[in-house]
Amino acid sequence: MPGKVIMGAQWGDEGKGKFIDIFASRADMVIRSQGGNNAGHTVVVGSETYKLHVIPSGILYKNCVNIIGPGVVVDPGVVLAEIDGLKNRGISTDLLYIDPRCHVIMPWHIALDALSENSRGKSDIGTTKKGIGPCYMDKAERSGIRMHDFINPEKLKKAVFEAGARKNEIITLLYREKPLDLNEIYETSLALADKLRPYVRDTSILSFDAVKSGKNVLFEGAQGTLLDLDMGTYPFVTSSHPVTGGACIGSGVGPTAINECLGVAKAYTTRVGKGPFPTELFDETGDAIRERGFEYGTTTGRPRRCGWFDSVIVRYSVRVNGLTELILNKIDPLSGLKSLKICTAYKINGKTVYEFPADFTELEGCEPVYEEFPGFSGDISSVRAYSDLPREVKSYVEAVEDLCRCPVRMIGVGPSRDSVVYR
Repeated sequence: MPGKVIMGAQWGDEGKGKFIDIFASRADMVIRSQGGNNAGHTVVVGSETYKLHVIPSGILYKNCVNIIGPGVVVDPGVVLAEIDGLKNRGISTDLLYIDPRCHVIMPWHIALDALSENSRGKSDIGTTKKGIGPCYMDKAERSGIRMHDFINPEKLKKAVFEAGARKNEIITLLYREKPLDLNEIYETSLALADKLRPYVRDTSILSFDAVKSGKNVLFEGAQGTLLDLDMGTYPFVTSSHPVTGGACIGSGVGPTAINECLGVAKAYTTRVGKGPFPTELFDETGDAIRERGFEYGTTTGRPRRCGWFDSVIVRYSVRVNGLTELILNKIDPLSGLKSLKICTAYKINGKTVYEFPADFTELEGCEPVYEEFPGFSGDISSVRAYSDLPREVKSYVEAVEDLCRCPVRMIGVGPSRDSVVYR
């Protein structure tokens, strides 16, 4: 059963979209299993650039089945806009299916996300304010609206006016803002439901049948390991499980469906929003990496914080995800730097620590322990054979491999789909 998971081995934004696209071109089915439109995958095919937020990357291949699994939270307006955008560019969505168990992001989720985040002031956690967290909160509270409710007019009406009334109490009494117009929300939702209804289908059956029949199934991860609700740098995390185990929970298939777990990591480290970042650079080198790597969020446009490669983090990802291979992406933006550094450990309260701590507050004031490597220069985006890479690049890649205790299978040397060196 050739089930493969590709996920982020850092804080997301590792450039998974390109590699997911490479594997999606060979897949019979691609499955999204968690998150929502707070994630973004950029895929470059020839002169065309596609920015996907909810729809799986396999949508670019006409014979590939694309699944939005039950673990995903869906904003109806966003997914329909994405569908329309693809159709306008000649991309069919006939093989796109949304599980009826998906929870639906409603207007009050978006409103409450912004109100809650703004109320935190300087203690905000950096949410994208797209309603993801509040939607998952309702899911955990067992008061959410699922897709099978949303596409049923009678159930939708009951849900909107009952759930909406409760949310309006919070909006008016706690935040002292004007209530949402529930009649308008209901009418708008009815129109969206009519358009979404043809896409709704029990995807767990489709996924199970594909796996059992030996189809090539790709589980597309969004975000990254250090943003996982349990295993990430809590509370600066997302509300779902962007680890390999989350692929099973959020798609409705068992772990025996997966036999390869690939983690994508940048050749440096980035992070969006607040939270600990031991190797963050606040100097010209950090600025240079940001500009060369165009480190701005696909979803938010926010500039990303940049720093040296942290092998402690990626080693942690290898362990908690059971990674079988690493993909080292975006090594090309490091070209021109005189020297490169890799964090091998942390010094916390005078003690050298090699494993990522469970309590992220231990990272506050910690000192990263670095190993330094010679830099390289020149454009490597046209290199396709590992033997043709500069000696300094190969030394860097092999150090990453040794420090992270996982073989590096592919190396991203440029932004285009074919700018990849295979090992």
